[in-house]
Amino acid sequence: MTTLAERPIGSLPRLSPPTPTDIDDSLFTELCAELFASLPRSDQRAKGTTYVRGLLRAEGRKSIRKLASVSAGAVSEQGLHHFMCSSTWDWNPIRATLARWVVRTLPVQAWVVRPMVTPKAGEHSVGVDRGFSAEAGQMLNAQHAAGVWAAFDESCSPVNWRLHLTRTWLDDPVKRNCAAIPDDADVETSGSCAVAAYLEAMAFSGLPARPVVLDARSTDAPSIVRRLRAAGAPLFVRINAGQLLVPAHRVLPGRGAAPVAAQQIMAAVHDLRRPVYAPRPWPGGSSAGMLAAVVPVRLPDFGRGGRELALMGLWERGRGGPVAYWLTSLTTAGPATLVGLSRLMDRVDEDFERITDRMGIRDYAGRSYDGWHRHVTLVSAAHTIIALNSVGFTEGSYAS
Repeated sequence: MTTLAERPIGSLPRLSPPTPTDIDDSLFTELCAELFASLPRSDQRAKGTTYVRGLLRAEGRKSIRKLASVSAGAVSEQGLHHFMCSSTWDWNPIRATLARWVVRTLPVQAWVVRPMVTPKAGEHSVGVDRGFSAEAGQMLNAQHAAGVWAAFDESCSPVNWRLHLTRTWLDDPVKRNCAAIPDDADVETSGSCAVAAYLEAMAFSGLPARPVVLDARSTDAPSIVRRLRAAGAPLFVRINAGQLLVPAHRVLPGRGAAPVAAQQIMAAVHDLRRPVYAPRPWPGGSSAGMLAAVVPVRLPDFGRGGRELALMGLWERGRGGPVAYWLTSLTTAGPATLVGLSRLMDRVDEDFERITDRMGIRDYAGRSYDGWHRHVTLVSAAHTIIALNSVGFTEGSYAS
């Protein structure tokens, strides 16, 4: 197996999803059998298998009618709808099984936490609310969720999802009852939703500790860092240029413990930049190589002697300031390793577009909280099958 250290930074192949006739039937059968083993009834297992097969084969929007049609009458549209929206089966064991399958199969380098925004025309789909979307940069009527992805430089697979619920849903007993939202669901920020999605995934037994990669520019980055560090998670978090940090004395001597913006720190260590090979451009940038600088810092409220972090700035040759700032607890990692982690977010973004969205992750139109979770769980299974076919893996071929 080619490791991250041996592979050129940013070498993310653009692969097209296989057609339905390319799907390895033995992989499909084995994965579905393992995923649905927790379902107590054979008809439930059959419906789960039908749903995943429909996601893989149906063209266009993945409606219940289209998904049921692939069974050639073996499963009715009404029966499949009841299975997803009104039945009592628990999606959590299926997610845990899928996550363990992915870890057995792929050389997972990081857990990437990515937001998902699903614009909606109406107001009845669970979680839909109108507000400003940082991801879209505008006001939207939409569902918001966080997904956790097992990622490495050639592929990735979603393993957990968390729906972000606002007060519009949680404080309205009618909406809450109609969607069957659990009693323990409470208001949270988008940042706390992302961290909770990661912590839920780590509760699945047998998952390895890997860096948590996420973009915290539109959230409270220090709060995210504190929560992840409290959980013992290695972290790699993208931050804003204006994020206040306390550089180590040797970085800016004479400044004491005064907080300084990340962009000011990087401007002061301009001469510490080193080239890092990146054959593909940073999104929106040129194909020129990358430059990186890594310096020790801490959060202002950690106090003197607080746990040290590292700040990495990334430049493109020929551009004045850094194009990205990352805060990490991986203080002994070199720039090449850290840049490699940053490109895993690109990998997830690409695979979301070329696989997950095409598998219908945002096509669920029901009002049920459970139904939404079941749908995204089975789409994750379909994504995994496509991803394994795309890169030619079989179970155990890349197991650590």
